[in-house]
Amino acid sequence: MNIKELYNIFLQHPIITTDSRDVPKDSIFFALKGDNFNGNAYAKAALEKGAAYAVIDEPEFDEPDNDRFILTDNVLTTLQQLAKQHRTSLGTTIIGITGTNGKTTTKELIANVLKKKYHVLYTQGNLNNHIGVPKTLLQLNKDHQIAVIEMGANHPGEIKTLTEIAQPDYGIITNVGKAHLLGFGSFEGVIQTKGELYDFLRKNNKTTFINQDNPYLQAISTGLQLVTYGQKEHDDLLVKGELIECNPFLKFQWSKGSPQPSKPSTVQTQLIGSYNLDNALAAACIGTYFAVPEEDINAALEQYIPSNNRSQLTITEENRLVVDAYNANPTSMKAALDNFKLLPDEHKMCILGDMKELGESSAEEHQNTIDTLCKYGFEEVWLVGEEFAKTKHPETFKMFADVNEAKETINTKKPRGFTILIKGSNSTNLVKLTELL
Repeated sequence: MNIKELYNIFLQHPIITTDSRDVPKDSIFFALKGDNFNGNAYAKAALEKGAAYAVIDEPEFDEPDNDRFILTDNVLTTLQQLAKQHRTSLGTTIIGITGTNGKTTTKELIANVLKKKYHVLYTQGNLNNHIGVPKTLLQLNKDHQIAVIEMGANHPGEIKTLTEIAQPDYGIITNVGKAHLLGFGSFEGVIQTKGELYDFLRKNNKTTFINQDNPYLQAISTGLQLVTYGQKEHDDLLVKGELIECNPFLKFQWSKGSPQPSKPSTVQTQLIGSYNLDNALAAACIGTYFAVPEEDINAALEQYIPSNNRSQLTITEENRLVVDAYNANPTSMKAALDNFKLLPDEHKMCILGDMKELGESSAEEHQNTIDTLCKYGFEEVWLVGEEFAKTKHPETFKMFADVNEAKETINTKKPRGFTILIKGSNSTNLVKLTELL
C-alpha cells in the first residue's frame, strides 16, 4: 500500500493512536517501536479494542486474510509520510518554531495571540519530536487557518527531518544556547542543527521571524526573508520592546516600527523572568504580521498563565516559589539566576538540580553555576545531583544525592519565609518538592 492509498483510509478514519492502551473507536493504530517495547506485538489487541486498522512493519504479526492489518517497511516513516501528505493536501499555513530555550513558552504565546483572530492548531505540551510533530500535523482539519508547530532536537539532523515533514511557510528560532551538548557535540553543533530550520526556509523562499538582538541568529540569517523584532535600535523592526519591570512578573512595553509606527502599549504578563521579554516580543511580532489587532495581542499576552512548570509563581502558606523545573541548561540556568538576583525579596533561596546531557562540558558548566551562586550570595542554596556534588562549592551549600534526600530534609525542617527558585533538568524531578514547600 502506498501513502496515497493509506491517506484515503485516513480520511475515512482521521484519528490515529500509537498507544494500545488508548484506542479510540475506528482509529488507526501505528505500531511504533521503542527501546523497551514493540508496538507490533500489540496491533491485534488494538484492533480488538476498536481500531479500524493497524499499521505494522513485522510480517510475523500480520494476518494475510485480515485486511485491517497494513504491513509497511517502517511504521515510523509511514507515520511521518502520512503527516506530510495530510499537511500538503490541506495547505494550512504552518509556522515552525525551534530554539534552545523558550520555544514552548513562545509557542504558547504565539498561539494565544493568533487565536484572537484565527482558528489555530498548535503543539500540545512538549510533543515536538519525530513522533509528536507528525501526530500534531495529523490533527489538522479544514477549519484550521494556522498551525504553530514546535520542533525539538538533541542530535544533528533532527530539525531537518522535522521541517521536511511539516513544510513550514514561516519559521522562528527563539535562540541558541548550550543544551544537549552530549548529542550535538558542541555549541556550534547546536547552532548548526537549529539553523536547519533556516536552511529549509531559505531553500524554499519562505519567511523568517528573527530577534535582531541575537548575534548568533544574525550570523546564520544571510539570504533569508526576514521579519524582525528586538529590544535594541535596528533598522526596519516590525516590533520593538522595552522592559519596564519584573517584580516578579514581567511588565513591558512594545510598539510597532516600520512601516507604520505606533504608540507604545504596556503589557503586564503573568510570566516570571525578564528573559521572557524576547518570547513575548516574538508573539507580538507574529501577531502584528498576521494583522491581529494590537489590543487583542496585549490581551492574549496578559491572559496567558503558564501551567507547565515553566516561569510559574506558586504561593504557599510558608514560601513563594519560582518554579522553572521543566528543564535546565547552562544558558537558561544563568538567565534564571540573573533574574532571581534582581528580585527585591529579602530572603531568597535556590534549589537547583543537575543539568543533563552536557557531555564533556558538564563539569565546567556546573562549576560556572556554582561561581554565579557564590557571586550572587543568596541566603540559602540547595543543590541536587551527582554533577553538582563534583563541584568546588562552599560548605554552606547543602548537597543532596537526589530529590528524595531533599524531601527528607524538608520533612525534618521545612524552609519558611523564603522566595525559592526551583530549577533543574526534568529528570531530577525537582517539581516533586513544590508540594512540600
